[in-house]
Amino acid sequence: MRTIRFLLFLLICPFLLRAQEHNMSANYIAPSDPAVQANLKKWQKLKFGLFMHWGTYSEWGVVESWSICPEDEGWTQRKGPYSATYNGYKAAYENLQTTFNPTKFAPEKWVKAAKAAGMKYVVFTTKHHDGFSMFDTKQTDYKITSNKTPFSSNPRANVTKEIFNAFSKENFMIGAYFSKPDWHSEDYWWPYFPPKDRNVNYDPAKHPDRWQKFKDFTYNQIGELMTDYGKVDILWLDGGWVRPKSTIDTTVDWQKAITFNQDIDMPRIAKMARAKQPGLIVVDRTVAGEYENYTTPEQTVPNKPLDHPWESCITMGNSWSYVPGDKYKSANEIVNLLVKIVSRGGNLLMNIGPGPDGDWDPTAYNRLADIGKWMAINQEGIYNSVPVAPYSENNVFYTKAENGKAVYGFLTSASENVTLPASITMHVENPKGVKSVKILGLRSKVKWAKKEDAIVIDIPSTLQANNGLKQAATFKIAY
Repeated sequence: MRTIRFLLFLLICPFLLRAQEHNMSANYIAPSDPAVQANLKKWQKLKFGLFMHWGTYSEWGVVESWSICPEDEGWTQRKGPYSATYNGYKAAYENLQTTFNPTKFAPEKWVKAAKAAGMKYVVFTTKHHDGFSMFDTKQTDYKITSNKTPFSSNPRANVTKEIFNAFSKENFMIGAYFSKPDWHSEDYWWPYFPPKDRNVNYDPAKHPDRWQKFKDFTYNQIGELMTDYGKVDILWLDGGWVRPKSTIDTTVDWQKAITFNQDIDMPRIAKMARAKQPGLIVVDRTVAGEYENYTTPEQTVPNKPLDHPWESCITMGNSWSYVPGDKYKSANEIVNLLVKIVSRGGNLLMNIGPGPDGDWDPTAYNRLADIGKWMAINQEGIYNSVPVAPYSENNVFYTKAENGKAVYGFLTSASENVTLPASITMHVENPKGVKSVKILGLRSKVKWAKKEDAIVIDIPSTLQANNGLKQAATFKIAY
């Protein structure tokens, strides 16, 4: 059933994304700074990254932040013994700070698993919408290093610094996720008014001094992350409702509910951040313009290559944050996603939510190990690749080596074990120029012939089944 659901997901996605793709392409503005351009080009070649959503909410195993948002949505539903009243629940939620103690936290273990899987960059949630800072900010006491938090006595309490340091040592590009809205800040959700939804609960135009305090608070926190945490390559800003009112896209349902102008002054933030981190990639999600250096379709895969840099952020399980008993995608599903995304010129940012003890579910390690085995054989068609027409046909997805000397046809499989057809036709560019064809991971040769617009590959019966290939077979077509 999971395989069927996954295939349906891939089938439905194109229809859901057509309008979104058009808007993203039409409004994209390429960065003009040569250092940013160079960093962005480097990032585009990496293809596979690790995302982590982690905070005090992992103690309850609930959705990250959203259960304290007073909106009647499926993902904001309150559960558990404190759910009867909003104020009682929010107080209990924020009190999780006093019990958060992830003593199994060991980022080197994550680095080892991610590196073995072929991941090349990491994006970590330094602060989500609930406002709990997973770094040693000086702007608030609602943070992991506060003496109110048991883990503050641990020598590795500043988990953001520890994670960035550990991954930097293995040459990962480093990304700092940061939520622009802050539902703990009294300058965003002012206690004078009750919060009404995800947005600021007062009119910044009527109370400019209070909004300026929030702008300064945000500026200062981002400044800390850009100053004290080593080299940072990506500032990944979430919470797109914090935006200038002039940028609201009324074709997007959630943006229709933005009542006030929530201009956070991105020019000031970006100038400061790039002064501290030259070449910094800024990702102001969903706010099209010069501060959205790449776009981030969430839990979806574009139907075709986009004309600008992009990354699909997708969960390994069903949830962004840790949930006990979460259902994880199979290694086959993840490889299928990676192949499809890379064939369209994008990156896959795969999320794993650490638990309250500071470690991942064992299933996550198992999935990464299996992906690593596949990458060890097939990675040459993934890294440094570019899209190539026809991009895909049936269950075959194409990439081209950056130097143009090879095209890779990934034959995806509905099951973990790959069964090869007796014959397969691939409509590759310039079939007359093909010099050789082989299947990565197999020593046996295959016969092939050129046609006017394709090559036809014949596969011996001895290789069609029980060939030892997992997840997807890669045909390397050399020129």
